[in-house]
Amino acid sequence: MSLSMYQASVPVFVRALKNLAGVLHKGEAFAESKKIDPAVLINDRLAPDMFPLARQVQIATDIARRGIARLAGLEAPKFEDNEKTFADLQDRINRTIAYLETFRPQQIDGTEDKPLVVELRGNKVNFTGKEMLLHFTAPNVYFHCTTAYAILRHNGVDLGKPDFIGAMPA
Repeated sequence: MSLSMYQASVPVFVRALKNLAGVLHKGEAFAESKKIDPAVLINDRLAPDMFPLARQVQIATDIARRGIARLAGLEAPKFEDNEKTFADLQDRINRTIAYLETFRPQQIDGTEDKPLVVELRGNKVNFTGKEMLLHFTAPNVYFHCTTAYAILRHNGVDLGKPDFIGAMPA
């Protein structure tokens, strides 16, 4: 049995984003319990030249949404990057998950060799569907989810690998 493009993308990204939502819930609860202004965590970063937590969430959702839309030959909805609270970030994640869940396997499967052009920092990069999924979209979703996790963990939020990976299927 082979793994389809749909199986390797939509459910994987939905799971990663649901886990990210759980990580953010823990971050919000931590801020509340320690009487920390949530904006401190939302605007924190691991290094001065890295994006803050809010931007990490924005990018993770953008990459997932746009990547799946490109595979399906659609234009992804645009979201404003104006989230300032944990609730705003949760809403963005929920809207992204709802959008991803509108896709069906027949829209994504068979796109392995589909030629795609992605503009990255002003440069056009040519991919096949499989290359974009495996070498650009998935690594970027995971990078930004991981970085959001790391920002909160660095600030003392009680997180562990199960929070990032999520519950194992039964």
